[in-house]
Amino acid sequence: MEVLDNLIVKNGFVIAFLFVGLAMYVAHWLSKTFTNKKIPGVALAILAALIFAYFGGEKGIADYPLFGGMALLGGSMMRDFSIVATAMGASFEELRKTGLAGIVSLLTGVIVTFFVGCSIGYAMGYTDPVSFTTIGAGACTYIVGPITGSAIGASSDLIAISIAAGVMKTIFVTIITPIVAKRIGLDNPVTAMVFGGLIGTTSGVAAGLAATDPKLVPYGALTATFYTGLGVLLCPSILYMIVMYSLGG
Repeated sequence: MEVLDNLIVKNGFVIAFLFVGLAMYVAHWLSKTFTNKKIPGVALAILAALIFAYFGGEKGIADYPLFGGMALLGGSMMRDFSIVATAMGASFEELRKTGLAGIVSLLTGVIVTFFVGCSIGYAMGYTDPVSFTTIGAGACTYIVGPITGSAIGASSDLIAISIAAGVMKTIFVTIITPIVAKRIGLDNPVTAMVFGGLIGTTSGVAAGLAATDPKLVPYGALTATFYTGLGVLLCPSILYMIVMYSLGG
C-alpha cells in the first residue's frame, strides 16, 4: 500500500487525467442511456464536479492526496490554455462570411446575456459590482464566469454560482434548440453561425445543433467559440466598469 500511495502521489497529474477521463466517459454514458443525449454529457460531468468540490476542502478534492494532481489540471494555467487552444481552432475568415450579422450577434449575445445574469444576481440579493459581474459573466458561459470572477477578486461561492448559471444555460440551450429550430429558420450555416454568436455556450450550441442537423454543428460552434473569447475580454473589463459606474462604485 505504501508503494501504491507513493506511485499515486508522484504521478498525481496522470491520475487526475485518468479520473477526469473516467468521469467524462460515465457522464456521456448516462447522457446517452437515460436522457437520449438531451442533456449533454459535459453538463452532467460539470454538475458531478461541483458536487465533488463541495465535499473537498479549500482546493476542492485536490486536498485529498489521491486527487492532488487536480490542483494543476483544474488550475488557472490549464484553464486558460484550453481557452486559447479552442480559439486557435476557429477561423476569422469563416466568421467574416456572416458579415455584420455575425459581429452584431456576438456583441448582442454577450452584452444582453451579461445583464440578464446581473438581474438574476440582484434577484438573489447581491448588490455589489463584483457579484453582479461574476454572475453576469457566468450567465454568458460557465467558462467566462470563473475567469471573470478570478480576475476581479470574487469569492469561491460567487464563482460556483457563476458556473452553475452557465451549466443551466447549457442544459436549456441543448433541450430547446431542436424544438425551436424550424420556427427561427435554423436550417443553414449562416443562421447557425448567428445562433452560435447569440447563445455562446459552445457545448450547448453543439449539442442542440447535433440534435437539429449535425451538419450545422461546426458553424454554430465556430461563433460560440468567439463568443467565449469575447466574453473573457469584455466581462472583467468594460462591462465590469459599466457595472461599477452604474452602482456608483
